[in-house]
Amino acid sequence: MPGRNFTVVTEFLLTVFADHPAWGLPLFAVFLAFYLLTLLGNCGMILLIRQDRRLHTPMYFFLGHLALVDICYSSTVVPQALVVLLERGVVLCRARCAAQFFLFTFFASMDCYLLAIMAYDRCVAVCRPLLYVAIVTEKARWVLVAAAYAAGFSSAFIRTVTAFTLSFCGSNQIDFIFCDLPPLLKLSCGDSYTQEVVIIVFAVLVMPACILVISVSYLFIVLAVVRMRSPAGRTKTFSTCASHLAAVALFFGTLIFMYLRDNAGQSSEADRVVSVLYTAVSPMLNPLIYSLRNKEVMEAVLKSLGRSKVSRKF
Repeated sequence: MPGRNFTVVTEFLLTVFADHPAWGLPLFAVFLAFYLLTLLGNCGMILLIRQDRRLHTPMYFFLGHLALVDICYSSTVVPQALVVLLERGVVLCRARCAAQFFLFTFFASMDCYLLAIMAYDRCVAVCRPLLYVAIVTEKARWVLVAAAYAAGFSSAFIRTVTAFTLSFCGSNQIDFIFCDLPPLLKLSCGDSYTQEVVIIVFAVLVMPACILVISVSYLFIVLAVVRMRSPAGRTKTFSTCASHLAAVALFFGTLIFMYLRDNAGQSSEADRVVSVLYTAVSPMLNPLIYSLRNKEVMEAVLKSLGRSKVSRKF
């Protein structure tokens, strides 16, 4: 391509909102607040699930793993973004950029798989309530979670190896909050058709496949709810599923915007804003979504607060 600088890139300059240097400190404060709330909310959710026996059910077993993955997911991106905002740029070697891309892809895939598993769990609970305990046994739970971790690792490994066999040349600046696929592809040069096909195939195996499982699960749930004679039963079922649907909409909505669209001519400013949503906001909001919409979690929170007040008196 005429006029293109073919200097091979061996390290990347990571910047965030470089066109707006005055945003540095305010964004630092916002990202820090998001990250602290993410740690507080998700760690609190894990502790609640471990301490309260009423939450020792399959749904909360999966929710506990989702909270753990959200902590790791956010920790892969946000601390580095804070450094970038504070220092107005960070230089990453190729290996470090690849490691971050692998971890982000792994935990993002895990989020997708866990949300799909939770949809299946709700489907069995609503459509086969009498057989629920027999179907979603402790062994079945661990098998599902282990399969999700194995699939997430395999997908992330193959996508990372494929992405970083690309040749990068010209500018080494990534105006993004972390080493993600869209900005990396913009820096690639030469024939990248094969690598892009492999990356897209594995993206399809994760995101659309999980969306399909969630959609089919909720189709069966809706059909089961329609057949319910009790209005109270319908309300309870929708209330139980509403928190999961909200988390699914927030997480998958932002991922679809970033990865399942044509990037040609799209605004990188919009990409950066959306990346904040799925890396910082979504993990922060998940504990709030599941606690505010869930009576059992709220009761566990109030019980825990009651215990802390009593312990302070003595």
